Amino acid sequence: MAMIKAKALLFDMNGTMIDDMAYHAKAWYNILNEKEKRYQQEYLPFLKLIDGLKEVLATAKSQGVKMAIGSAAIPFNIDFVLDNLHIRDYFSVIVSADDVEISKPHPETFTKAAELLGVAPADCIVFEDAPKGVEAAQNAGMKSIVLTTMHEKEEFAQYTNIVGFIKDYTDPHLVSLL
Repeated sequence: MAMIKAKALLFDMNGTMIDDMAYHAKAWYNILNEKEKRYQQEYLPFLKLIDGLKEVLATAKSQGVKMAIGSAAIPFNIDFVLDNLHIRDYFSVIVSADDVEISKPHPETFTKAAELLGVAPADCIVFEDAPKGVEAAQNAGMKSIVLTTMHEKEEFAQYTNIVGFIKDYTDPHLVSLL
């Protein structure tokens, strides 16, 4: 992978780092107060990073690019992913649902992550899969790369901060987008 030009990469988690939304839907169908435990139980045998992400993380880390997670997920589920996939060391900052007053599309999730990383919003690239997340990045003054895991390109037509769309992190255009 070529040199990464951004000073920081910010990642949404669900649908962006892992493709787990079908398992969330199955778990949500069950009793609400047991939802997240059931989700983890159902999804654990299938838990894996989206193709190519491990290489992007390793390249970014080797080049001194700061990385954060900015997710509307609760810490319980973020910890489940980071610890079971052994990727916690890549992220010096984690902003979860518990860390913000207002969720996406409000920019707080991403502006807080950038502030904690010590990086200006304009120097960040946000990886997102949902229109609300792209809107949050735009509201924060950040560029966004969209993973088309859950939504089609057409659903993002109103946003001006998108620098590209990728199916996964093996996309050959990813290098030029960073």
